Amino acid sequence: MMNAAYIEGLTSAEGIRYGRLPVPRPGEREVLVRVAAVTANHVDTFVRSGRFATVLHFPQILGRDLVGTVVEVGAEAGDFATSDTVWSHSLGYDGRQGSAAEFAVIEADRLYRLPVGIDPLRAVAVLHPSATAFLALQEHARVQAGECVYIGGGAGQVGSALIVQAARAGATVLASASSGDAGYCRGLGADAVLDYRSPTLAADLAEAVAATGRSGVDVYIESSGKHDFDLAVANLAKGGRIILLAGVAAEAPLPVGKLYTRDGSMLGFVISNASVGQLARSAACVNELLASGSLRTRKIKVLPLSELAQAHHLLESGQVRGTRLVLVPDGGSVTDNLLVADGD
Repeated sequence: MMNAAYIEGLTSAEGIRYGRLPVPRPGEREVLVRVAAVTANHVDTFVRSGRFATVLHFPQILGRDLVGTVVEVGAEAGDFATSDTVWSHSLGYDGRQGSAAEFAVIEADRLYRLPVGIDPLRAVAVLHPSATAFLALQEHARVQAGECVYIGGGAGQVGSALIVQAARAGATVLASASSGDAGYCRGLGADAVLDYRSPTLAADLAEAVAATGRSGVDVYIESSGKHDFDLAVANLAKGGRIILLAGVAAEAPLPVGKLYTRDGSMLGFVISNASVGQLARSAACVNELLASGSLRTRKIKVLPLSELAQAHHLLESGQVRGTRLVLVPDGGSVTDNLLVADGD
């Protein structure tokens, strides 16, 4: 048996249970992982509450991301070996077990090795936002070097990952954030940072775009979930793309005429719909950025796994802006829950 955080039906955060469930057994193409650390994501609250409809098997263990150690490998699960430090970012939906347990069974094609020497606690904190940023920029926006990218909410978890990856792609990066976060965003690679609270934001953005020498923004992404399509479309270049990835309950008027007459497009996505191939490509990018030290998390709050209900409450009440919630199995640290091979 193992300890796990789970639900017995669609519920509020208060309905999350923590208790004993059987340790799962891996199938031929699966790997059993001893969990070292997991995160609590907004998407987990959508799954738990039913706001994101998906196949669940009750009691459903919650959680999307994990870092851990391989303890058993299915006969056809590839070249994973016991003691490998691994990670995944696509658990807890579409019929799969979640990560919030002491052990998790994971399909081999959804499991990736963690680069050597990377702190597992800091790694697990960046998996979901960094993979989301990759999908937004590379798979959907298809950003090109020399283009202009606008990132709203640049100091947030996804926003900061977007800045890093847009700059890495060779784009000119404009971001919005609070005035106190301007230096942080510039340090990530933003070329200009606008104060999103400014009453002159529209004029400031137009001026910043003009300074780039481009005719407008080629890729416009608002990561805060607060959408102003008048602002977005007014600054969109011909053939520009608006990417939607946040604001599950948002409603905003759309200036349709101005959008289509400049060959503009709008595309929304959620990481939960990503294919195995897309997830693998995002994982390769995440691993490269982890190995280079490019990914950052400003603040991590560590909780025991038994407090997952509290973590969901903190997310839904907006009390942890700028902080990543990382949970570790009760009674041990991240190190205690990693099986490290001799010489590693």
